[in-house]
Amino acid sequence: MEHRTKAVPGFASRYGVDKLVWFEIYEDAASAIAREKELKKWRRDWKIRLIEERNPGWEDLYPGIAS
Repeated sequence: MEHRTKAVPGFASRYGVDKLVWFEIYEDAASAIAREKELKKWRRDWKIRLIEERNPGWEDLYPGIAS
């Protein structure tokens, strides 16, 4: 929600990031952080391919998880 409303100054508000196009669920914070660090090492085209495999239209997924 903070990204969508640009409540906190930073990357999201600076670059207009306001759509959730990919997310993963983990049992614990340590696993989620490890996965995030792994993804940050990936090349951009690999990340795009990951998103387009499950969300080819780059639809905003936030409404589906916020309700």
